[in-house]
Amino acid sequence: MKEKMEKMKQKYMDIPIPQELNFVVQQAIRKHRPKRSGRKWAAGAAAAALVFVAGLNTSQAFADTLSEVPVLGELVKVLTFRTYHYEDKGFQANVEVPAITNMDNKELQESLNSKYLEESKQLYTSFMADMEKIKAEHPDAHMGVDSGFVVKTDNEQILSVGRYVVNIAGSSSTTFQYDTIDKKNQLLITLPSLFKDDRYINLITANIKEQMLQRMKDQPGTMFWVEGGSQQVPNMELFKSIKKDQTFYINPQGKLVIVFQKYEVGPGVMGVPEFVIPTSVIQDDLSTHAYLTSE
Repeated sequence: MKEKMEKMKQKYMDIPIPQELNFVVQQAIRKHRPKRSGRKWAAGAAAAALVFVAGLNTSQAFADTLSEVPVLGELVKVLTFRTYHYEDKGFQANVEVPAITNMDNKELQESLNSKYLEESKQLYTSFMADMEKIKAEHPDAHMGVDSGFVVKTDNEQILSVGRYVVNIAGSSSTTFQYDTIDKKNQLLITLPSLFKDDRYINLITANIKEQMLQRMKDQPGTMFWVEGGSQQVPNMELFKSIKKDQTFYINPQGKLVIVFQKYEVGPGVMGVPEFVIPTSVIQDDLSTHAYLTSE
């Protein structure tokens, strides 16, 4: 087992930093590089910008953690694969990349991990490009991006992982995307796959509208853009229906949780709204009863 672990560890340690990110980082350094060379240049560059792109190939802490993970008999897990970090005065980026490990379904595992890495690379490179434009015109501006992941559920059958992105440029915006995995059967659970047909869209939508109205009644200051509410918003902005592939996760209690993005169904003060759907509402339309528990 030790020999296999060492090979696994070495394989991860050999993963290179993406060339696209190396290019962006070098460009950022060159823009701050003074004409003189030597120690004075090194000190000046360090003072001008802190650029840190770390991964398994540079993170000894993570490598140490990895070395403690058993190869055999380990459950599916989500770990930090790599972190991209940049900081220079009012500009800051922190992008943490998750990785699913120990799945028997290697095709699914690689598909998810590739998606996470590509999304993170794109987020980081977009930030760097936008930052250079803004910095050229407004050097004292503030801009940031923070991205990472949370594990909502991790039990014998379900792993629900949420990836979040917080963009800060004057005001802030937040998005969440979830992946829910059936660890026993090695499957990615989608919202449509939970149901026999599309009737779930209307069933869940009706229940969420009821919950919105009840929350506004019970909790002063709560506001959703829903018909029947007291808020004054154009009809086109009212919440009409969830999407067929609406973001969701299954919580530790075995309940379906529907998630909306910031500003999707209410003002920014509402953050990222979540609604727990009673299983009784969707019981008859479920394609399987393996994941959701009854009341």
